[in-house]
Amino acid sequence: MKRIVLDTNVLTAGLRSRNGASFAILRLVAARQLRPLVTTALFLEYEAVLARPEQMAVHGMAAVELDRLLAGFAALAEPVEPHFLWRPQLADPKDEMVLEAAVNGRADALVTHNRRDFSVAVGRFNVLVATPAQLLEGFRT
Repeated sequence: MKRIVLDTNVLTAGLRSRNGASFAILRLVAARQLRPLVTTALFLEYEAVLARPEQMAVHGMAAVELDRLLAGFAALAEPVEPHFLWRPQLADPKDEMVLEAAVNGRADALVTHNRRDFSVAVGRFNVLVATPAQLLEGFRT
């Protein structure tokens, strides 16, 4: 089973639309074919972003439903304790926690819609950075 770190933008895209690679990734997580890795900070980011009013309006879940979904996601996730912090490495400080989860958890892939934001991770930390579609393509082959 591949162990992956999901950037928050993959979760938001997957909940906004049932079409597309982001939703397919979430389905593979639910089917236990992919294992998400999360730090406490990253999970709190997921929770905060998905509960924003503009996100709630688009994904259409009530707060109780979102809480259930996040609890289910947490039950499937592998917790990662960030023993090493390498800040600053990236242009966007909010992306640091995603990279730290991937490096500390020895993820097979960091999945994001913004590959360019994590380009330093490829060379410096030998982390595979893939879009949801790229991960699915590799998963199917």
